[in-house]
Amino acid sequence: MSVRTAVPAAMRLSWLVLLALMIGEFVTDLPGPGWATTFLPAMVVLALMVATTTLQARAAAPRGEPRPPVEVEPPVTGRWSALNSPADKVPSHGTHGYGQTYAIDIVADPETAEGEAPARPAFRPLWPLFRRNSAFPAFGAPLLAMADATVVTASDGQRDHLSRNSLPGLVYLMFVESSVRSILGAHRVIGNHVVLDLGDGTYAVYAHVRRGSLRVKAGDTVRAGQPIGSVGNSGNSSEPHLHVHLMDSPDLDDARGVPFTWRGVGVPANGETFTVDAAGARIAKARPGDVGGAG
Repeated sequence: MSVRTAVPAAMRLSWLVLLALMIGEFVTDLPGPGWATTFLPAMVVLALMVATTTLQARAAAPRGEPRPPVEVEPPVTGRWSALNSPADKVPSHGTHGYGQTYAIDIVADPETAEGEAPARPAFRPLWPLFRRNSAFPAFGAPLLAMADATVVTASDGQRDHLSRNSLPGLVYLMFVESSVRSILGAHRVIGNHVVLDLGDGTYAVYAHVRRGSLRVKAGDTVRAGQPIGSVGNSGNSSEPHLHVHLMDSPDLDDARGVPFTWRGVGVPANGETFTVDAAGARIAKARPGDVGGAG
């Protein structure tokens, strides 16, 4: 086992020991001074967390000049808006971890008649704290293979939680839920997901997939444009949306990001919409509005 895999494993074990000691302090009088049963284990956990973050960031950081963008098909149809786009910032999500240097989030943004409220619920400061996933037009939207590929990983057993698109919900997501998910590992951060081997050392990951929606399993081959699952709200996600990125390894803990461009669309910037239909794809500026966090 390498140092980069051993340290995260030690961190998770230390968390379990710390929680057991904390419970023990409430249930019984543990032998020894308090600093030895609570403070010292907490410092060990903190040191291992810092070491884990440092090792993961170092492993995922780009080396040398970035590869030319890989052109693939858009993974959805209909009208969508882009969030956290690499067209505006790299790394797009503020970290190179999990190979997401060039990751992008997209939310369904269907056209509405003049005078009608947008189909996608807006971010609210206080109320409602949470919304059901069915309130969002992205939930259940088909996901399409971006290229002819082989399925490496297909996992869709995690639940789709309620949205976190209010200020208290977003604070909870960022400072509580995301921390716990990070400790549990990449699969809890990206939620239900599928990883495709596109060939030439390039892999695509679709994150936050809807529970039970995957139509493929590891080892299957797919064709570009083939439905492979549905958009969900699992993992570290503020609302139903698709997080997708290309990387150079199927192992999220070992991958580096690979730039992409969608055929006929390019890389939409934050706040831009793009529409994909049977006739092809086009891109246009989105109307002004808030776009929330996604994740």
